[in-house]
Amino acid sequence: MNSSPNIAEIASLIGEPSRIAMLVSLLGGKALPAGELAGAARISPQTASSHLAKLVEGGLIIQESYGRHKYFRLAGSEVAHALEALQAIAPAKPVRSLRESDRLKALQYARTCYDHLAGQVGVALTDKLLELKLLEKSGEEFVLNASGKMKLQAIGVGVEENAKSRRHFARPCLDWSERRHHLAGSLGAALTRRLFELGWIEKLPGNRAVRVTDTGWEGLSEQFGMTRLPR
Repeated sequence: MNSSPNIAEIASLIGEPSRIAMLVSLLGGKALPAGELAGAARISPQTASSHLAKLVEGGLIIQESYGRHKYFRLAGSEVAHALEALQAIAPAKPVRSLRESDRLKALQYARTCYDHLAGQVGVALTDKLLELKLLEKSGEEFVLNASGKMKLQAIGVGVEENAKSRRHFARPCLDWSERRHHLAGSLGAALTRRLFELGWIEKLPGNRAVRVTDTGWEGLSEQFGMTRLPR
């Protein structure tokens, strides 16, 4: 008989402020060095090393070594999904500076949630896919229909290969800033990857916020009828 999940153990790992700061820093999907994660958590490298070891042991992150340098990344999309959901139900922290306010606004507008598009733009794009009946809601999952498959393939999204992925194909992910769902799963990742390739979105330096380019707004308007969202 399988034992029940030990939620308390994971909750204690995530609940420590320095560890959650490092985990959130990894939500962009990239592997980051220990020093950068220490800076994000505002702790010493020695303290960060101890916290990172616990997160690795707990299965939340994975360590990768390149020569003498150690990099860390989230263990997978399930960890990212859980972190995004926790942010959606957590109370807001006070904003203490103009810089922090600007960073928060950029993240709320458009960002990557692990490897898929989130924020106001991500939710609006998902809404358009549903409105155009390219994507349908079925229980706890999204379903890409034949029209949706043709539309996404027409702009170069690799639908077929991602349908064979072991992870969820088209999963609703609760957006922490919009309190509504954006498209996750291997389809959400493939669509976001293609948007980057087309130059429709680009990463902003310093965090996981992204910017929709002028070309991107033109493409999103032409393909999905999206209008430019005010910032």
